[in-house]
Amino acid sequence: MYLARGGGGDPEGLLWALGALALYALISYALAYRARARRGSGHPAHDALHDLKDREEPQTPGQRFVSRTIMLCGAAATGLVAFATSGVVRVVAIAVTAVVAVSMWAYYDHRTENPAAQRR
Repeated sequence: MYLARGGGGDPEGLLWALGALALYALISYALAYRARARRGSGHPAHDALHDLKDREEPQTPGQRFVSRTIMLCGAAATGLVAFATSGVVRVVAIAVTAVVAVSMWAYYDHRTENPAAQRR
């Protein structure tokens, strides 16, 4: 009830949470860009941006669901950590949570990538 009335709390917590989500998106984009550049894409920046919203490589619906669930849960965890912590611990916790979440997402996508897409 106290929070519903808008009283108290850390007003910068929401800004930190939004910043953490932006950091998460930036790390995700950087990993997608790196993967596209390694595959020899003619336009790695555009292709990486496209990969974040929709994959060109065919994935089964189950794999796509799991991949997107990992991505969204990682973003939610990063935002929650940013909102729940404060001080120096906040910065470290955001960075660690974002790196772990994006690494899990990248690892899952790498393990489920089909062989035809890996050769491109």
